[in-house]
Amino acid sequence: MNKVMITGATGFIGSHITRAFCANQVRVGCLVRKSSSLANLEDLPVEYRTGDIRNTGDLTGAFTGYDWVIHNAAKVSDWGDYEEFYQTNVTGTGNVLTACVQTGIKNILLTGSNSVYGEENNSTVKNENSPYNAHYRYFGDGLFPCKLNYYRDTKALAKKEALTIAATHDLNLTILEPVWVYGEGELNGGFYEYLKTVKAGIPYVPGAKHNKFHVIYAGDLARAYVLAYTKQLAGLNCILIGNEQVESMDKIYGLLCSEAGLRKPGNLPKVLIYPIALLMELFYTLVNSYRPPILTRGRVNMFYDNLEFSVEKARQILGFGNSISLEEGIKRTVLWYQEQGLI
Repeated sequence: MNKVMITGATGFIGSHITRAFCANQVRVGCLVRKSSSLANLEDLPVEYRTGDIRNTGDLTGAFTGYDWVIHNAAKVSDWGDYEEFYQTNVTGTGNVLTACVQTGIKNILLTGSNSVYGEENNSTVKNENSPYNAHYRYFGDGLFPCKLNYYRDTKALAKKEALTIAATHDLNLTILEPVWVYGEGELNGGFYEYLKTVKAGIPYVPGAKHNKFHVIYAGDLARAYVLAYTKQLAGLNCILIGNEQVESMDKIYGLLCSEAGLRKPGNLPKVLIYPIALLMELFYTLVNSYRPPILTRGRVNMFYDNLEFSVEKARQILGFGNSISLEEGIKRTVLWYQEQGLI
């Protein structure tokens, strides 16, 4: 039986992946930092190995004895220092693949992102053949950068780095590129923040009626990893993972509010909210704030942009389709928030 090492296992997506593999009787190891909380992995039969993806020496020791690596660790945020994004997402990914080469591991699953193809407002349904377009051209971007691009840009660079190393060393690399992920444990992806805002009694928030927003429930995404592992795909593969049916953001947030027993706020037009976000983001940037403002250009635009991706390749190659409906996924997510006393 293969042994699978998972990086980033203690986080939101990583913990769902780890649980899915354990449920399928796969022997799992988890790379954790000394400071990592193991709360998301309680009671799972996993082996812990300590290391940091920014240190290749840590990885070669941690990966020894394993046959597969699932590299999920990343810096995922819309705020922070570019060098930290680069060291974690680009250098860290390169280190992981280099350590795989050094320890003789040929099979790698990598968590990518739909954002490498661009998250600008677009009526086109993008797919794995769409060009790289990670950098969003925000108003004022030439004067001060929107830090959400730090994540997008470094994920695109990490993908290119990974494909180059894998091709050079004849590795079997499959990059799963999820759309917007939600589910139990999500605290920083937007859905939880939205519910907190609504519960605070805010009557109007950014939003529009008809823009589509592509999502995937974390449990379904984790199942895609198990399918990719089971298929043992050879060579280089990039596969977008998302729900087969893409719904409007307005419907998604309406379902969230309904399930939580809250009244959905009205939608504010972008022309009113965008200038406020621009000024807030500029101020927080000038004072070099460690914490982001509640509104940024990136956050605001996400409420209005149309985002849709083809998941046909996932169906054809992995036999994947979401088994959890949007309604059921939101029900499970809200129930988890309530059980944790978060809303």
